[in-house]
Amino acid sequence: MTKHNHKAAGIVAAVVLIAFFIVVSFVTDADSVQKSGWALLPPVIAISLALITKEAYSSLFIGIVTGGLLYSGFSFRGTMTHCLKDGFVSVLTDPYNVGILLFLVILGAIVSLMNRAGGSAAFGRWARTHIKTRVGAQLATIALGILIFIDDYFNCLTVGSVMRPVTDGHHVSRAKLAYIIDATAAPVCIIAPISSWAAAVSGFVKGANGLTVFCQAIPYNFYALFTILMMFMIVGTRTDFGPMATHEKNALRGDLFTTPDRPYGDANEEEGNARGRVIDLVFPILCLIVCCVIGMLANGGFFGGKNVIDAFAGCDASVGLSSGSLIALIIIVIYYICRGLLSFRACMDALPAGFKAMVPAILILVFAWTLKTMTDSLGAADFVAGLIGSSAAGWQVFLPCIIFLIGVFLAFATGTSWGTFGILIPIVIAPFAHDHRMMIIAISACMAGAVCGDHCSPISDTTIMASAGAQCNHVNHVNTQLPYAMLVAGVSAVTYIIAGFTRSAVISLPCGAALLIVVILLIHRTKGHRIEMPPEA
Repeated sequence: MTKHNHKAAGIVAAVVLIAFFIVVSFVTDADSVQKSGWALLPPVIAISLALITKEAYSSLFIGIVTGGLLYSGFSFRGTMTHCLKDGFVSVLTDPYNVGILLFLVILGAIVSLMNRAGGSAAFGRWARTHIKTRVGAQLATIALGILIFIDDYFNCLTVGSVMRPVTDGHHVSRAKLAYIIDATAAPVCIIAPISSWAAAVSGFVKGANGLTVFCQAIPYNFYALFTILMMFMIVGTRTDFGPMATHEKNALRGDLFTTPDRPYGDANEEEGNARGRVIDLVFPILCLIVCCVIGMLANGGFFGGKNVIDAFAGCDASVGLSSGSLIALIIIVIYYICRGLLSFRACMDALPAGFKAMVPAILILVFAWTLKTMTDSLGAADFVAGLIGSSAAGWQVFLPCIIFLIGVFLAFATGTSWGTFGILIPIVIAPFAHDHRMMIIAISACMAGAVCGDHCSPISDTTIMASAGAQCNHVNHVNTQLPYAMLVAGVSAVTYIIAGFTRSAVISLPCGAALLIVVILLIHRTKGHRIEMPPEA
């Protein structure tokens, strides 16, 4: 889409919105909006505008204002109060959100330190010697993403900071890197028994051992498993389709971004120390991993007598990650000073530089959190819960597929997978109280749908983190990832129908995997684009 078309699309969208609000203001009031389909309007508007105009900030802001207008009954004063006090101020004073923002800033500072100390450059030199191909660079990124399964935020930013120089050197587009990061974040965490996601899901399962139920649901978590298979397939066959193919072709010509804007354009302009070695990147990363894991365990009560599983289940990931990363930052600063790579002043200069690099991610996160607050205040969760509760009976065979699709829609509209867990899991447990196998399949469908919707949504914090980790334009990441995620979602929906009839992962999982492989091979032979390095490269 050209700049002229972007401008035209923006004007058309603005005119449609103005006309819409004029009509709606006469036919609705604040009471009629609560717990109705209108409650989903703000995220729908924000997502639609983001995809049309390719601009995230203004789209999210318009969605927030829409929520404020609907909540206040189109009162100017009420809208301002709700958006500012109940929205922005509320999310910025929430302890969990503040912990995540602190973790982002600290991680940005650590990445800046690694760049200035020469660790990133040294790893890039090592990688150019040992990773010879584009396929190898992408497979190494996938492997690292799978290994870091503790938390999706930590996964996105760590994998991005480590592998970005490697994929850049092999002409892998930033959009492709963002997709790999995103596809190894939530989809991996949701099938890892020891992770912050397992802890969250376990907490929503009442009256049973939540972690046991979580483990039993793993073979039925088709979206997560098929997403991982999808990555290996498209990388192994060197096939890309949709907007991603354009980004990959441009990357081979030297343009890693495709679009002219560079939201993270200044992030890698720091001069690294020529004496830096690979250990100067490996040690900080290992230190960060160990400290964050210990921080999560300590917050969950591990050192108070709880076992590892219970500690992860009871931890506050925000506190654990922020405290662990802060300790890691102190250790890393001392390490670089002792190594003689950076002075104390240079280390302190890295703090604001790291914060600056994370500003785009922080801004979008704050907007996304505020939009979620607007949606919650309108009763969107209760509206969706009512729909499911009224339609569950009599559809038991097809219910896993229906639950999956509802989970996709809800997580896509609200941008939160954990919130979707909290809404859907308690609801789906009731119809299958006396059918344990179907209850497990239904719970897995909740988790898979939530992850899929979260994976696709422009307002999802994990999607935003993946864009930040890859330093990719956020809307580019969403546009290029969406066809891949929708393909896996379609295959997963069919597989849940099979699971509803067979009630067996041994039958349904191989059937779904075979279907996905066949579809990708057909795309490869017909519409896909085989991405190869040019002979002169």
